[in-house]
Amino acid sequence: MAVERTLSILKPDATRRNLTGKINARFEEAGLRIVAQKRVLLSQAQAEEFYGVHRERPFFKDLVAFMISGPVVLQVLEGENAIARNREIMGATNPANAAEGTIRKDFAESIDANSVHGSDAPETAAVEIAYFFSGLELVG
Repeated sequence: MAVERTLSILKPDATRRNLTGKINARFEEAGLRIVAQKRVLLSQAQAEEFYGVHRERPFFKDLVAFMISGPVVLQVLEGENAIARNREIMGATNPANAAEGTIRKDFAESIDANSVHGSDAPETAAVEIAYFFSGLELVG
């Protein structure tokens, strides 16, 4: 098994409801370490660039508006197969389809306000981590 790093974002719906500690506990209990973390308010330009892959999709404007609607917690998780493990802990994008005990099943308000984001592949994780964190901020 490979030790990987993945980007995790606790979205505005989660920070608004003070779920940061509960969500972080889920990651840590599953064997992932938080090696970088910061709370920020994304600008529209940052959100548009970060989610640029979805620019042509009908939900893009609503996604950007949601992601700038309040603070987010940006973090880098590290561990064995961290990308797949994080996605398992998060659950399906649509909380109605998420497995019992996953973050989205337990905390998401809707398919849009689904509490967390996680990288979907090693290449994506590398780009997403570098977008928000410098190498000096990764303190495994």
